[in-house]
Amino acid sequence: MMATVEQIDTWLAAPSETAQLEFKEAKVQFSLDKLFEYCVAIANEGGGHLLLGITDKQPRRVVGSEAFQNPEAVTTQVLNKVGFHVGISVVHHPDGRVVVVEIPSRALGTAFALDGRYLMRSGESLVAMTEDRLRSIFQEGQPEWLAEPALIDVSGQQVIDRLDTQSFFELMREPFPTSSAAILDRLVRERLLVRKGSNFDLLRIAAILFARDLCDFHDLRRKAARVVVYEELSKANTRLDETVYRGYASGFRDLVRLVVSQLPQREIFEGSIRQGIKLLPDVSVRELIANALVHQDFSMTGTSVLVEIYPNRIEISNPGIPIVDVGRFIDSYQSRNEQLADLMRRMGICEELGSGVDKVVREAEFAQLPAPDFRQGDRRTSVILYGPKSFDDMDRNDRIRACYQHAALKFISNEYMTNQTLRERFGLPNESSKTVMVSQIIKYATEAGLIKRDPSAGTGARDRRYLPFWA
Repeated sequence: MMATVEQIDTWLAAPSETAQLEFKEAKVQFSLDKLFEYCVAIANEGGGHLLLGITDKQPRRVVGSEAFQNPEAVTTQVLNKVGFHVGISVVHHPDGRVVVVEIPSRALGTAFALDGRYLMRSGESLVAMTEDRLRSIFQEGQPEWLAEPALIDVSGQQVIDRLDTQSFFELMREPFPTSSAAILDRLVRERLLVRKGSNFDLLRIAAILFARDLCDFHDLRRKAARVVVYEELSKANTRLDETVYRGYASGFRDLVRLVVSQLPQREIFEGSIRQGIKLLPDVSVRELIANALVHQDFSMTGTSVLVEIYPNRIEISNPGIPIVDVGRFIDSYQSRNEQLADLMRRMGICEELGSGVDKVVREAEFAQLPAPDFRQGDRRTSVILYGPKSFDDMDRNDRIRACYQHAALKFISNEYMTNQTLRERFGLPNESSKTVMVSQIIKYATEAGLIKRDPSAGTGARDRRYLPFWA
């Protein structure tokens, strides 16, 4: 497709760059080596466009580029280097010459490499693809891990012996059938079993959710959730290390109950009465455990959901890197395991609209706790819930993270963050010194690219309001 001036103006209006849209000023030239890298990275992320002669910072504008005066020759060089054809065209925009590189998508189940490196975009950088990302690409088009059999050609009685079928009907809020045949038929209709004549293939999703004991399934034992409690702030001394081998759905209450029972308590006084309360809200722990179970990468072997409890915090992690950026957990939702997520939603175990994370962040704000810390590692995704910490004890990262999450929560509630609302989030009094401190936090969060000023609001100090960067 040949780009037009109108299409350039449409791209200019995009709120931000995406995996499929990259802007570069390149006023004089653009490195061929860098072009090869961007072609490979953008192709690996579904194809898109690289535009030269446009500023890559807002407010975005056409500045013109003298790069690639012979587009046909460059097209040939790209083909010879990366092994696929790209389209390169020139648009003479009123504000300058724009070079448009149209890059096709990789084929299903394949990825492009440049000199042995599988590239993808990460923010404004190009990086090597993670092992987790490559594995997910190469598995495209293959049967999902959860949809494959855990046991093959087993009798109906063997199915009932290994699965907690009563929990299935209780959680689905359906009456328990009076015959084994009706039980099995219902599981077949839910795509938990596949009928094979008079026998069945018992699928992994059925075992993961309803196993009486995951140890009965040789490839599922290591998928059981593990809870570790530490005596100190480090991993030096372990007080408890327990694995819950029941299925995720049938054993969910037991898992949450175990974790909540191990949470440290803090003492408060109401009048002359001393009360012990949990370090963290139960609802936050529950939501994050459910999220970790649902969003893990089951294709990763030898690892499972892990809950680690320290005297001042709890860390919940799951195998795999997220398919949604950790900075967008509040407003975005995309399930890695759709059938699993659908079933657990219908059983009331988790949300399927992303609102579980919203609840966690809201609970932290309500209790004036430090903001939850969502992290992406090389092979795991984790969230840290911190116990009570005064504003003075919060470091700069704690405050900036809370500022961003507060702005995001306000925006998805059709409201706006202001200096006043952020002071209230931190529980700070209406004093001039505190106003200045909160203004400094807003400044740091803006400089970090996490929030931005609402351009439709007034410019006076009292009129300013703020949006998350993606709004």
